[in-house]
Amino acid sequence: MTRTFTQVWALLLGIVFIMLGNGMHFTLIALRGGIEGFSAAELAVVTSGYFMGFLSGARISPLMIRRVGHVRVFAALGSFMSAALIAFPLVTEPWAWTLLRILVGFCMSGVYVTAESWLNGAATNETRGKVLAAYMIAQTLGIIGAQGLLTLGDAATATLFIGASMLVSISFGPILLSATSTPTAEVARPMSLRKLFSGSPLGTVGIFLLGSVYATQSGMAAVFGTQIGMTTEQIALFVAMLFGGALVLQYPIGWLSDRMDRRKLIFGAAVIGAAFCALGWLAGGGLWLLMSAAFIAGGVTTPLYALFLAYTNDYLSAEDMPAASGGLVFTFGLGAIAGPLITGWAMQGFGAFAFWLVLGATFCAIALYALYRMTRRAPVPVEETEHYLGVLPTASSVAVEAAGAWAADHAHAERKTDTE
Repeated sequence: MTRTFTQVWALLLGIVFIMLGNGMHFTLIALRGGIEGFSAAELAVVTSGYFMGFLSGARISPLMIRRVGHVRVFAALGSFMSAALIAFPLVTEPWAWTLLRILVGFCMSGVYVTAESWLNGAATNETRGKVLAAYMIAQTLGIIGAQGLLTLGDAATATLFIGASMLVSISFGPILLSATSTPTAEVARPMSLRKLFSGSPLGTVGIFLLGSVYATQSGMAAVFGTQIGMTTEQIALFVAMLFGGALVLQYPIGWLSDRMDRRKLIFGAAVIGAAFCALGWLAGGGLWLLMSAAFIAGGVTTPLYALFLAYTNDYLSAEDMPAASGGLVFTFGLGAIAGPLITGWAMQGFGAFAFWLVLGATFCAIALYALYRMTRRAPVPVEETEHYLGVLPTASSVAVEAAGAWAADHAHAERKTDTE
């Protein structure tokens, strides 16, 4: 294991730098957009642009890698992303920002595919679970750390955008200098939505709704903060709370996932998310109530993503898991595009606190559908379920497929041991 981390530590360091830059720009969009007088609906379109680019990049980047190789694709996409981050303060128009966000999303998707291919190639069947877990922690710490960096500059100037661009550029060093192998970037063709829904209705519908929740939290939380008059420091802390909760709640939810009916856990997590969204709505200007709501509502979102992946795999054969992973990532992306648009229009029409109403309603929809599915299908026995592995919603199909393969192999090995 030590040898494996010796091989991947530089890759993980590079990921932290990338997430610092990307995490800064997510919040910066709302801060600068508020200064420029952009409406909530306009910023919602800008936010959705990122996920449009991410979704297309997930399909195209593996083809690019097969054509010209990992190193060239990573360097090219990283350079485009770095340039796009600098361009935001140069043309402060919603249409221009939407195009730039599509480009950044496309580049980030390709960067994830490339980096995750290298990480997956460096891991063995025995170490893959720990390597993926370390990768997810590195991503989350980068996003949280990015919020702290926002307090070091003024969003009204180009300084923070330049800083985000520099962090992305710096990330090239440890990643490119450490990635010596040339693994394949084989991403299975996504399963059709009809087949995916037939195999796991709750997994398909749930992950679509969760895509809406995640994109709204990551893209519109800062917009909410600017509209209710939070300071930059308060907005940074508010966004950090959304992701900090995931670090705390990932393990206990994962532990429960391997020991009970996952539909009940999905229902319970969604109810908790809805309850804390109600708290956020009722909090008014109460800062620490809002922080608490963000910590728990954001904290259940990321584990729910991994929970839906594990639940879906419970009903699939090992041969279908790679294609299903691609289908789930695609479905999540569709929800991520729709979520900010709905939230932005709601905030435009009903005020900033509609942010919590939309989130709460979506959590309620997840809970109600999970409750309905409990009446339609018997649960999979706990001893026959696939293992839970914390996968972030930002991961590409490469990491999702690798996590699914690890979970299946790990569960199969345990069952074999139990029968001997």
